[in-house]
Amino acid sequence: MKEILIVFTGGTFSMKIDEQTGGAVPRYSGEELMRKIPQANNLAKITCYDFGKYPGPHMTPELMLQLSKKIQELISTNKYSGVIVTHGTDTLEETAYLLDLTIKTSIPIVLIGSMKNSSEPDWDGPLNLLNAIHVCLNPNSRDLGVLVCLDGEINAASEVTKIFTEQIDSFRSLDFGALGFVQNGRVIFNRLPRKLETIEIDKIISDVDLLTVYAGMNEKFFKFSADSGVKGLVVEALGVGNVPPPAFEGIKYVVEKGIPVILVSRCPAGETLDIYGYPGAGKWLHQIGVIFAEYLNGQKARIKLMLALGKTNNYEELKRMFEASKV
Repeated sequence: MKEILIVFTGGTFSMKIDEQTGGAVPRYSGEELMRKIPQANNLAKITCYDFGKYPGPHMTPELMLQLSKKIQELISTNKYSGVIVTHGTDTLEETAYLLDLTIKTSIPIVLIGSMKNSSEPDWDGPLNLLNAIHVCLNPNSRDLGVLVCLDGEINAASEVTKIFTEQIDSFRSLDFGALGFVQNGRVIFNRLPRKLETIEIDKIISDVDLLTVYAGMNEKFFKFSADSGVKGLVVEALGVGNVPPPAFEGIKYVVEKGIPVILVSRCPAGETLDIYGYPGAGKWLHQIGVIFAEYLNGQKARIKLMLALGKTNNYEELKRMFEASKV
């Protein structure tokens, strides 16, 4: 049988209802969880590694990088056919994207989570894990980067986002659709990921802010961020990439301090473009040196900027990383 490595990081997958608080809290180790899913051992030889029992909101960029390095260390033996990572869904897409950008391997790495905890009758964790095993065992899953598999849908880490707070089918790739799906153990792929890339780094610069633009926004939050010594800023702009004129002055203040600014849209789908020329619009932002991040959302652009800054702070190199199709 092929051997699959399962790395447990916590999340709702590992939780049960706590009698004192009445809320779900981390409880089970990897081995304990696997005893609840005995059918997994009929599909592959399972090796468990407990990275931690972190709720999704407790994951940090530093922990994500530690996880990346640990996975690279564990797979260096070349004995695994695939890796499954269990994770809290609140920050799952960020960890998945960081792993996608930092781990270079042909074997599939699949992140899963659970929208229901083990105390609930419709706990979805076991089926998500079994589906991920099928994905790992399928030869078509190789060389696709890091994947996310929940509710039977397979998505690319660079494209997927959480769109519902508690529904089972909470993860979607809004711009391009799913890569494929798992149905009764059968894995079907319909397309390849739009973009695969790796950023080779030794460190991560986590002091990167994320600001969302709103109607009537002025310059104060941008100035506060810049004056705090932040190393990078991601701005979720309006529409295709526009901001109110006072906010533009704030962004200009950040840029003039030599701090890289990455622009995404606050819209859940679509890319940023410099197609408008009125005050505060994309053409003016691009002209002062703001870098447009194409189809990335804010949280993913922040992950990428933190990694990119761990490699370089050269403007042209950062621009090339984010605007490769435009340069």
